[in-house]
Amino acid sequence: MTPILHSHIPHDMSEVRLPGVAPLDPDDWLIRDEVFAAQMALRDELIATRRDAVVALTAAGEAAAAELLSLVLSHLARDDGYRIRAESVLRPDGVEVPLDWRDPMGTVGRLVQQDMCLMEKASGAAEHVMTGAVLCFPAGWTLSEKMGRPLIRIHKPVASYDDDLARRVQRLFDGVRDGRPLWRFNALGYVDPALFQPRREGVEKYGTPEEQRYLRSERQSILRLPDSGAVVFGIHTYVVRKPDQDPAQKKLR
Repeated sequence: MTPILHSHIPHDMSEVRLPGVAPLDPDDWLIRDEVFAAQMALRDELIATRRDAVVALTAAGEAAAAELLSLVLSHLARDDGYRIRAESVLRPDGVEVPLDWRDPMGTVGRLVQQDMCLMEKASGAAEHVMTGAVLCFPAGWTLSEKMGRPLIRIHKPVASYDDDLARRVQRLFDGVRDGRPLWRFNALGYVDPALFQPRREGVEKYGTPEEQRYLRSERQSILRLPDSGAVVFGIHTYVVRKPDQDPAQKKLR
């Protein structure tokens, strides 16, 4: 399959750090870039043929999922490339997506490039738990292993995710406010440029530096839903050939 590559990554790759968050303009929560049509065609295919691998929703997440779909539609209504109708949405690439409120995560996954994970914290609980997701572009992890799990358990295989970082990330999820989303990014070398790369925990995924001809970066957003209180962890994925990336690129605003 021909890889879907960006010409560049639109943020300063010299400033990768953990957790490294900054305020995000709510109007910039959803973005549409140069590979929109290609990424959306792949998302359509995955949701149609690999649904169990890329879409999941628990009963506890149903209210938040419906709220997320409503919020996405309100954002897309301000994008001149979309045409929102009573029962469908016409995407900028000319594909018409039915509005299926019985399948809010699957519908969201066919409307925008960004993957979405719903994280909710029950009363008295110490951590947020993943209650729903559309994850078409997993970077070496498997959705079924993370559903229903809390933040620390979700990050178990990540060596840098120690107790101190776990506490800092949990504070971020606790502290994010409605209307004041946050964002960060990562960047890792990859051997395989494929966007859909699910792997079980503990399976090697990066290869040696000499083998890593591609750079993959996730623009991650953290947004609070006002009604359910759920946190939406968004992932917009970029992949470039390493020589194509200009390290002097400006930050994404």
